[in-house]
Amino acid sequence: MAYDVIVLGSGPGGYPAAIRASQLGLKVAIVEKESLGGVCLNWGCIPTKALLKSAQVYDYMKHSADYGISATDVKHDFGAVIKRSRGVADKMSKGVTFLMKKNKIDVIMGYGKIAGKGKLEVTAADGKKQTVEAKYIVIATGGRSRELPSMPQDGKKIIGYREAMVLPTQPTSMIVVGSGAIGSEFADFYNSMGTKVTIVEFMPRVVPVEDEDISKELEKQFKKKGITVMTSAEVTSVDTSGAGVKAKVKTATGEITLEADILLSAAGVVANIEKIGLEENGIKTEKGKVVVDKYGQTNVPGIYAIGDVAPGQALAHVASKEGINTAEHIAYMEKKYNHAPEAMDYNNIPGCTYCTPEIASVGYTEKAAKDAGFEVKVGKFPFMASGKASASGHTDGFVKVIFDAKYGEFLGAHMIGAGVTELIAEVVVARKLETTYHEILNGVHPHPTMSEALKEATAAAYGEAIDI
Repeated sequence: MAYDVIVLGSGPGGYPAAIRASQLGLKVAIVEKESLGGVCLNWGCIPTKALLKSAQVYDYMKHSADYGISATDVKHDFGAVIKRSRGVADKMSKGVTFLMKKNKIDVIMGYGKIAGKGKLEVTAADGKKQTVEAKYIVIATGGRSRELPSMPQDGKKIIGYREAMVLPTQPTSMIVVGSGAIGSEFADFYNSMGTKVTIVEFMPRVVPVEDEDISKELEKQFKKKGITVMTSAEVTSVDTSGAGVKAKVKTATGEITLEADILLSAAGVVANIEKIGLEENGIKTEKGKVVVDKYGQTNVPGIYAIGDVAPGQALAHVASKEGINTAEHIAYMEKKYNHAPEAMDYNNIPGCTYCTPEIASVGYTEKAAKDAGFEVKVGKFPFMASGKASASGHTDGFVKVIFDAKYGEFLGAHMIGAGVTELIAEVVVARKLETTYHEILNGVHPHPTMSEALKEATAAAYGEAIDI
């Protein structure tokens, strides 16, 4: 079978690439070895948010008296919480199936491997092989949980994010290794459900990619919830011979042993670039990623790579935009689109972590801005001073903004608090439009909303704050 474009992988990079290519008049097929929607829809972004929502509802009910409402004997059904999460994921995956049909994209189930110029060998679950051909191949094979030598995952006592979503019973205690988005979200979920959680982070602070002020606030909030946080700590070995796990942890003051029912390894993700024909076809890789240009093209003509296998941030929304750009570039090369797509700005990518309180950020941290040579103006606005936050009972956290003192350029924003993942897009668009502090201050923000915090933080940076 011959196509214009074959997309290898149907995650948040692959399926938008396939849809956009089809919209632009190209004949498209997508190859998927497991479930349409990839990790994000089935085992990542979507089902984890469903779990966290259940935890949030449970927490609301436990504290209903704070809102003048009486709810007694509040309990949760762990199995039902997991079941709801899986149902949400299944619904979303079926939605992708519908989109494939709507856009006349052929879905080929099986494991795909590049088998020469314009050829992809697909091995079905029953072992049957077929070869499909296309002028262009888009590699969108995603990533998986990174395994560390000191804690090899067995899927039962030492687990990755996948197993953490479908545990048959709730553990009494859990060690979470890594405090990035995945580790922080699962630590928060299990703690909210009543599991005793200990976070072990190798770096000096939790969520280490975030601004230092965000890290300090999250650690404070986690400790207030009863989560034990260990930073500058490394798990050197794990003993699974007993009923649970015993983890040896090296700290600044010496080695200790932690005991728990389960250890969750959340030390990041690694790209799925093995056994898909890269080496045999001379496709260059570097540091575990496929080398690409600004349009996603590899060094081999006709082959593109997007998402977690490419060098950009390993985020679903990055993969989606890369996929759309790639489709538009292919269509441009085929004279079906009238211009090359605009290259992505990887310094204007929002990052979101959906624990409670949520974290959202984009652009430079304060340290990175100063290291880049900017003289900065920094403003912070605490949600404690927000009318909407007080009314909703969520006054933890703040918004922090960073501007270039010379020209007023919006360098970055860092937020921690209830619902801040819904606020960050304003900053992304503002920075895309090359907005300065002036436009943020003079754009009227609705009252009472959490979004006012962005305007107030900007005012604080310029000595014009009204509410603090």
